[in-house]
Amino acid sequence: MGSGIPPADLYRELRGMAAMYLSRERPGHTLQPTALVHEAFLRVFGSFSEAPTRQDFFARAAEAMRRVLVDHARRKNAAKRNPDVSERVSRELDRSPTELPPLDVLAIDEALARLEEIDRRAARLVRLRFFVGLTVPEAAQVLEVSVSAAEEDWRFARAWLSERLG
Repeated sequence: MGSGIPPADLYRELRGMAAMYLSRERPGHTLQPTALVHEAFLRVFGSFSEAPTRQDFFARAAEAMRRVLVDHARRKNAAKRNPDVSERVSRELDRSPTELPPLDVLAIDEALARLEEIDRRAARLVRLRFFVGLTVPEAAQVLEVSVSAAEEDWRFARAWLSERLG
């Protein structure tokens, strides 16, 4: 990786991200942080044509973890044959990810897919903020936009998602 992070540190950070995501899941979730890291790593490994930056690597890893959780939730719901998979989700999107209540991963995924149809950059910004934990200035740098444009996208995305999820 272009940032020169030692593999042990990289793994420790990824495992910390996975633990944070899983702590926001419903009680009794069957995935463990190690399994989530391994599955996400398999999805990300080889997806880079050149050495990624630290931020790009973690953005892709976070997206892969989100997809693993969504796939897992879909499989569990299909196994239960539960037609009502969209529980009402209520949260304050500007709080730290570690302070958030448990997620309905499927509802979040569906809302982000709809947001992406409306505003792709705003959806990417939400993923960078919410799943990677980047600040608005850091996300603006990854998205290659001004901080003020990212702040405007963030305000729009928070309001749009709050309306759909709250």
